[in-house]
Amino acid sequence: MIHEGPPALDIADLSHAFGPVQALRDVSFTVPRGAFVALLGVNGAGKTTLVSLITRLYDSTSGTIRVAGFDARRQPGEALARLGVVFQSRALDADLTLRQNLRYHAALHGIGRREAAARIDEVLALVRLGDKAGARVSTLSGGQQRRAEIARALLHRPELLLLDEATAGLDLRSRAEVGAVVRDLIATQGVSALWATHMMEEVAPEDRVVVLHRGEVRLSGRASDLGGSLSQGFLALTGEQA
Repeated sequence: MIHEGPPALDIADLSHAFGPVQALRDVSFTVPRGAFVALLGVNGAGKTTLVSLITRLYDSTSGTIRVAGFDARRQPGEALARLGVVFQSRALDADLTLRQNLRYHAALHGIGRREAAARIDEVLALVRLGDKAGARVSTLSGGQQRRAEIARALLHRPELLLLDEATAGLDLRSRAEVGAVVRDLIATQGVSALWATHMMEEVAPEDRVVVLHRGEVRLSGRASDLGGSLSQGFLALTGEQA
């Protein structure tokens, strides 16, 4: 699949501080179109701060963030419209059915009822939950709920999926299922993904990796090219953090 145009995500010289605490310092990397990029870092590395800046929950102190070529600060509407987000905290109402949840989120994006019905069927099929539309979210397994969150994030057909610890609290099988769904979306739908995680076992050899530690990029490149330096470097940082 040929991907033209600017990167799905381009971050340049991004810094952010909370008072005297420097949370991010001169962070730069890109997510190419049609790529899976793992943002790897231990808890407290700055991953969630970075996600909050990309999604405009915070305004960056310095640097630039561009989503599909749109400056997140100067063109927030255009940038956010091209972004689908799966936060670590749950965004679905457990007492409603999956279809009711998605219909509500479609309305928030201004998607008409008829179009929403078609898109709901489409995204549920993509995340392998086509038979669960009428099920209450509370009856779904943890892995199914996370895949449902991905379906919600896909409703407005974003160019970039941003997933912050999307497999937190899941068992090994469910984690693998969620990861497989995201990789299938990249292969079949042409979306891109930034996958923030603290678990190195979620990184595949073909993935691009950005290792974030104490607010700085310490390693970056394709996992297979980094080889032993990736595992050794990350383990060293993990030990330092402890």
